[in-house]
Parts: sequence; structure tokens; C-alpha cells
Amino acid sequence: MAIVRVGFLELWVRDLERSLEFYEGLLGFRLERREGETAYLRGYEEREWSLKLTQAPFPAVRALGFKVDGEEALEGLLAWARDQGLPHREEADWGKPRILRVQDPFGYPLAFYFRSEKLPRMLQEYHLHRGPGVLRIDHLNLFSPEVDRATRYYQEALGFRLTEYTEDEAGRLWASWLHRKGNVHDVAFTNGEGPRLHHFAYWLPDPLAILKAADILAGARRTEQIERGPGRHGISNAMFLYLRDPDGHRLELYTSDYLTVDPDLPPVRWSLDDPRRQTLWGHRTPRSWFLEGSLLLDLEDKPLPTRPSPLAGIPEHVT
Repeated sequence: MAIVRVGFLELWVRDLERSLEFYEGLLGFRLERREGETAYLRGYEEREWSLKLTQAPFPAVRALGFKVDGEEALEGLLAWARDQGLPHREEADWGKPRILRVQDPFGYPLAFYFRSEKLPRMLQEYHLHRGPGVLRIDHLNLFSPEVDRATRYYQEALGFRLTEYTEDEAGRLWASWLHRKGNVHDVAFTNGEGPRLHHFAYWLPDPLAILKAADILAGARRTEQIERGPGRHGISNAMFLYLRDPDGHRLELYTSDYLTVDPDLPPVRWSLDDPRRQTLWGHRTPRSWFLEGSLLLDLEDKPLPTRPSPLAGIPEHVT
């Protein structure tokens, strides 16, 4: 089951025009196709769409997409879903003729694919770049009430490798960062009520692009949509800016983490009591960060019920 990387995210939004004004108009995502109440977008480095927006009665996340390395890998994932008794089905979408959707043991609506229609290369068409220069999807962060179990399962069943983790003094795991593509993470698990999406992230060219994104929001008088940052994480060492889209979905603009391709790279441990793990420069984290996330849908497009975490409480290093 050779997962290559995170591949796409499918969001439900209440007002497609308003969402496109945010993603395409302010942040410069490329709109590649629109079919009625559905839009497909990508970053400038990507050769396939990575963000699908569909107008719906309420905001939610329909699919968390991962690219695999061939049709054989899809067959392996299909066998895994059948063997584990997991809800699953196959479907097609524009540019992606075969998608295997699986609801994993924790409820997350995963979607796996290999073939995709290759769109024109835009990386060096700099005269067409808009906004801060969003390049590609980088990772997903998921709220989980059982971070320890989810982390072990994704390592053992799906082949993810652990790069960094947070634990308390009792040795209980509060968060984990796991990768397939060779940087800090393709998926992370964060302690909290779940299953829910905490945030999704797109890679920007450099730290100056992070500042440019903040300036764009400020110039548009949209600073209320900046939730956190700009700053540098202790975990991952990356520069970041967190935004909330018109429906409250949390988007991270992200850059400058580090290489993790060595198979024997030791994971980095962070203490839950260390405020530098969240923001290396010591800035406080807003309470919304620990409490708010996006609803997930099951394979029948019905809202997934959530469960509170037994690891209750919010660290003191918040506003």
C-alpha cells in the first residue's frame, strides 16, 4: 500500500462564490474547472487539482485524499478495506477516474487515487502567479480523541513514519506528525474532540511569502480571518500563518520545514509543557486552536459523530 503523499481535500462550503473570492481572489489559487456548484483548484506547482469546493447546506469535509504509486497499490488498499471490514466504495471525479474511498477505523473519510489528468505546468509562468504564490498541498491535521491508537495504526497499517510528537510527563501522547513524502508530515493527529479536521496546509515559496499573505489579508481589511501568526513553529521548524475561510475551515500557509527521508531518522520529542513547541518565538496560541475544527462526513455524506478526548484540558500557554 504505497502511499506517496497527501493529494487533495474536498470541502463543503455554504456559498461557493464567497469561497472562491477567498481562495482564488485573495490567495491566488488557480481555478481550473467549475461545474455548477462545484469548483476545482490547485497551486502553481501542482499538475492536478488538490482542492475541491462544493456548495452545500452546511460546511464539512467530504474526503481526505492521498496519492498512491500505482493501480496495484489501490488494489492493496481495497483488499485492506475488505479485510478490515471498513466501509468503502469506488467513484470517479473530474481528472481522477478512479478514487477508492474508505472510512478508516477512526472514522476519517480517506480517499486514495493514482491516475489523474495532468494540467498545464504553471510553476514558471510567474507572470500569472497571484496572491502569495500558493504552490502545493502539504499536509492535513486531524483532531483525534485517541492520538496514540491512530498514530500506531497509521504507522503499522498504512506505512507512515513518525517525525515529531508531543507527550506529557506521564508519557501520554497528545499529538503526532507522520509523513510519506519526505518532509515533516502528510498527516498529523492532534488531541481533541474528534474525528474532525483541525486544518489543511498549503506550501508557500519562502518565509517572505508568509508575510505577503498577511499583508494581503490586511490590505483587504480581512484581518479577522487571520487566526494565528505569522510565526515559526518549534515543531517542524516551519514558518506559518493560519487563516479561517468564510465557513470557518482552518487553512495553514506553510513553508521551510526540513528533510525527513532517512528511514532511521529519530523522531523529535516535545514536552506538552514546552511553549516553544507551538511557536518557537513564544507567542501565545488562541483558545480556538484547541477547540474548533471542521465536521467530517461519512461515505453516505452524513455528519460523523464526534467523541471528546479523555485527555482533557488546554495547555496554559494560550490567550
